[in-house]
Amino acid sequence: MTASSIRTNRGEPMATGNARTSASGEPIDVIIPAAPKDLGTLPHTIDSVRSMVRHPIGAIYVVSPENPRIRAVCARKGCVFVNERRIEPIPKSRIRYRSKRWERSGWLYQQLLKLSGDRLSRRRHFLVMDADTVLIRPHRFRSGGRTVFYYRRWSQPEYFRAYRRLTGRRPKAKVSFVAHYMLFDRSKLGRLKAMIEARHGKPWHRAILASIDRTRNFGFSEYETYGNMVYGQNPSAVKLLPALNLPLRRSAASLTKAEKERYARKYCSLSFHKRGVYSRGTRRRSARKRRKRRASRK
Repeated sequence: MTASSIRTNRGEPMATGNARTSASGEPIDVIIPAAPKDLGTLPHTIDSVRSMVRHPIGAIYVVSPENPRIRAVCARKGCVFVNERRIEPIPKSRIRYRSKRWERSGWLYQQLLKLSGDRLSRRRHFLVMDADTVLIRPHRFRSGGRTVFYYRRWSQPEYFRAYRRLTGRRPKAKVSFVAHYMLFDRSKLGRLKAMIEARHGKPWHRAILASIDRTRNFGFSEYETYGNMVYGQNPSAVKLLPALNLPLRRSAASLTKAEKERYARKYCSLSFHKRGVYSRGTRRRSARKRRKRRASRK
């Protein structure tokens, strides 16, 4: 089956696999925060951005802790490696967001990195892409002068409570903006940070950390917060499209071209989450296994 033989639910030709899409409009940069757990998916994420994003792409930045394997992926794929400490608003070691059962400090730290993308990209618009998600249909993030936000029907109630605590506003959108990728406007992101700082009298990142209910393991969402601010200020300036994301419990490398084409008939993107890394019990078991393997080699 060829790419041109597949059509979207709006009747448009759909490119799949490694097919190139037409790019038009202003160039955008792409920022992909990553960690060693994402190494299996990261190359596929980068490839999908290049083939499925319908905008000229300036630079693709991979923001990560220092890691030679991630550096190697960047060199092979023509991306810019950025040590996360270069743009972090606060060191990771100073974030404590955990319980006896779960560990979310790194998860929260990565959200602050995404909101710090304006310290890295100098373009007006930059796309933040989760490193565990692969696009399988063409995506456009600006259309007719409007920002395109991809949405889902699922979210966490605490995300909206955190948004209200931070901004003093009720969310106006009836959908969720947690869709694994989002286009940011530098000026609007700056206004969000300034709004938070004016309301709380402290740097925006400290206000976020102070606003979180630490008894809950889903205490804040950068996508939900920014999306609701932009939509709430001017809903007519936003175009909403369904994200149509599918999580898969397999590796991205195991997908064949035919499988991608089959998934693309119904979905726009695939995610390959490794949720176990957020469980403290899982982390302890993994550490014990590593110690046993080292001991067996002696």
